[in-house]
Amino acid sequence: MCIAFPGKIISIDENMRAIIDISGVQREVRLDLVDDTGIGDYVICHAGFAIQKLDEETAHEMLDCLKEIMENEVH
Repeated sequence: MCIAFPGKIISIDENMRAIIDISGVQREVRLDLVDDTGIGDYVICHAGFAIQKLDEETAHEMLDCLKEIMENEVH
């Protein structure tokens, strides 16, 4: 099973590489597949690529759901 994670773009370089923040964890992703993104936007990321832009509310809802799933898996 594959899960795509939402993250907030915190920086973008000239080669369409972005650093995103996913609940305090920073990852590098490519922005080649998503148009019109900028710093502060939320994107869904999978396998090192941003695959969809999200609004902030939806991103937070997804992160809350993922957090709940992870907490239930540990217990």
